Formats: sequence, C-alpha cells, structure tokens
Amino acid sequence: MTTQHGASADSKETIIGLLQNFGSKKEIDQYLRAYQRVESARFAVIKIGGGLLLDELDELASTLAFLSKIGLMPIVVHGAGPQLTEALKQADIESQFVAGSRVTTPEVLGVARQVFQGECVRLCEALESRGARARPIVSGVFEAKRTNESSMGWVGIVSRVDLTLVNSAIDSGQIPVISSLAFSAQGQALNINADVAARELALAVQPHKIIFLTPTSGLLDPDGRIIPAVNLEEDLERMIASSWVNGGMSLKLREIKRLLDEMPATSSVAVTSPRHLVRELFTHRGQGTLIQRGVRISERNDLGFVDVPRLRALLETSFEKPLIADYFERAAIDRIYLANDYSAAAIVTRDGPARYLDKFAVTPKAQGAGIGASLWNRLVAGEPELFWRSRRTNPINPWYFERADGAVRRDEWVVYWRGLDHPELIADCARHAAAREASFLEPTVQTTRTRHADAIT
Repeated sequence: MTTQHGASADSKETIIGLLQNFGSKKEIDQYLRAYQRVESARFAVIKIGGGLLLDELDELASTLAFLSKIGLMPIVVHGAGPQLTEALKQADIESQFVAGSRVTTPEVLGVARQVFQGECVRLCEALESRGARARPIVSGVFEAKRTNESSMGWVGIVSRVDLTLVNSAIDSGQIPVISSLAFSAQGQALNINADVAARELALAVQPHKIIFLTPTSGLLDPDGRIIPAVNLEEDLERMIASSWVNGGMSLKLREIKRLLDEMPATSSVAVTSPRHLVRELFTHRGQGTLIQRGVRISERNDLGFVDVPRLRALLETSFEKPLIADYFERAAIDRIYLANDYSAAAIVTRDGPARYLDKFAVTPKAQGAGIGASLWNRLVAGEPELFWRSRRTNPINPWYFERADGAVRRDEWVVYWRGLDHPELIADCARHAAAREASFLEPTVQTTRTRHADAIT
C-alpha cells in the first residue's frame, strides 16, 4: 500500500513518529495533509547555493532524502559559485565581477559547464547513498537569450522553462536536481544566476513552497536573530523604511514580493538551513523565516463593520474555549485590530484606568505565518499606552515579557503594561486587570494551546 506521493503506509507512520520530535502530532498531520493535497510536482522548489554543497552536503542530502521517504518530491536547483571560483583559480583564469555578477568569458563558460555538471552529480550521488532516488539535470530546462550587456559575456536571461525532464523525474520517483545553466535556441550555453533560475523555475511550476537554503537559517534582525515570519502585506514597507534593513535585504524582499504576486495565494517563501528545513516545513513555530503575501490588518472602531459570528469563531478557535454569550454586548469595545481574513484580532476596551487589551487572538494556522507579529506591530503603533493580563501558566508569557515595559503578578494573573510610567496608575491597572471577570467558559476537558493562541483572557 502506498500513499498519494509514493511512500509506503508503514514507513510513513514511522516517519510521522520521527517528525513528532519537532512538533505535535496535530501540527504534523495538518502540514502533511496540506502538502499531500498538492500535485507532486508542485510541492516545493528548493534553491541551494554552492557554499552549502561544499560545507553542508551531508546534512543537505539527509534532509532531502527524508522528504522523499515521506513521498514529498522537491525540485532542486543549485548554484556552484565558490566551486567555480576555485576551479578558475586552479586553471589560472581570472574571475571578474560587475555589480556582483560574474563576467562569463568563453574560457569561464567552459570551466563552468564542467563544475556545474560535477556538483549536480555529486549531490545526486549523496542523495542516492541515503536511499533517495535522484536525477541530475544539467541542461534542457532553461532556454535563454544572451544579455544585452556585452560586458557580461555569455550570461543569459531566461526566456522559457521546459518542465519535461523535471516531470519525468518526479513521475519516476526521482528528485530532479537542476543546474543553473541555460542554452539558447541555437544551442549556445549561457550562465544564469542560481537565484534567477530558482525564480523562473518557481514561476513555471507554481509550487506550494519556494525554499532558499542558506547557512544563516533565515533573514536576520539588527541583533542577529532570525526573523520568524514576514507578512508582506503589512510588514514590507515598514521593514524597508527601517534603518537596519540594508540594500541587499530590501532588494531580496521586493523580489520575493514580485515573485509571490505571480504565485497562488497559498504559496510562500521559506528561508532556512538544511538542518532546520524539516522543522520549518512541519511546525507552526518553524525554524527560519517564512515569507507570505499575507493579509492586511484593519482598524475598526465599532462592531458595525465587523462580521461578529466570524470574530466569535476566531476567538473561540484561538482560545479553545467557548466565549460567554453576551460578550460583545458587555465589553466596552473601543477599537478592534482585525486581519481581513479573520485569522487574527486584538480587541481594546476603554473601561479601565487606561486602555485595556482585552483579547489578542491568532488562529493556529496563522501563527506560523507571522500574522501575530504583524498584528502586534499594528496594535502598539495605534496604542502607545496599554495594559493587559495573562494567566501565570500561559506558555507565551515570555513573548509578552519581551514586549512589555513592565509586569506584576497578581493572584493567578500576570499583568503587563506599555507606555505607562506613573506608579499609581500602574497599580490601579494591575488591580483592575486582576479583578476582571472571565469572558470565556471553562471547557470540561483542558487542552494544550500553541503559541499566541491563548493570549489574553
């Protein structure tokens, strides 16, 4: 018996058990179902830089082989920049670059063809040695025209992508491994950038995932920490306007947005490392940077412009508790920050010593998409003074501590605040928060919640 993508049922169950080392069974099942609904050839396009082939081949091959054993067949496109530079040095051929792109003379092109073929075969052999079937595809996928920039030499601009060999490999149960070389309609070999090759391949395949594997495991913030997710609809312009986003990252983000604008709404880009790829693919928390076209977050000043049943469903799904029947009638709601697809919401009330964050809710599916962080950024931009409470047992309390100016424990609650600096006001807020009545009914069976889901009670 085999699954839709070719993995045996017994081996799949064994592998699902292994995957639970990274996340909950509920998460694993959710992502597997999502990937298996996608046509085999449209699961993922993975771009691998030449540096990873040099330094992390074992980890890379093991991870890709692991995916194939679940029945998920990624389409791999690789570069070989460092290897080409070293081969040219050994051949006593000078490497020249213009605006970061290699000048491809006939001599460079001859060496490049040998290097790319060798690296393509080397990766396939590493995959085969780990039990995965792989097919090296050095040519026949990218047709290109020579760039008009004569100073760049034999560099191509992709004009057509032929998926015949790619589909043939996948139909045969092989991982297609594609070199970033192209040929003109007249048969002339042309060098193309590996990122460009991955982009053009993704546009042709329209995959569920586009994955860029890097040594840094993701995009980094000013403190060198991985940015877990980017909601382009909300975050792009804010990030580009930030002083810490350099020209290279700004360009990369804009290019990713242009790419996703031409992809299905369900497609996303992940930037991670070979070591963390499985966690990025199969858990809400992930381990890298997930970039999605995302959703816009709107501000609503009353319930007249809100689909109240959908908002109720969002709150109850996120908290995994039933909301009291008359919550919307009783709550002194002043402003609602709401994702347009009702995947996240923050509700601010005006019935306390300062503005009170009564609910902050993100559905489990939206948690891994970075919507929670986008919602928070929009919330604090509009609410310079704010306080809220969270149960002491809430697993996301560390997340709140990072974002609060201060916190105090009162009975079963932790009360947080931002923008408040008067001690008496803070004390009043703490008393008010701890004394508020619960707005959720306790379920008969307690359940475990994921990050951001049990935010404000």
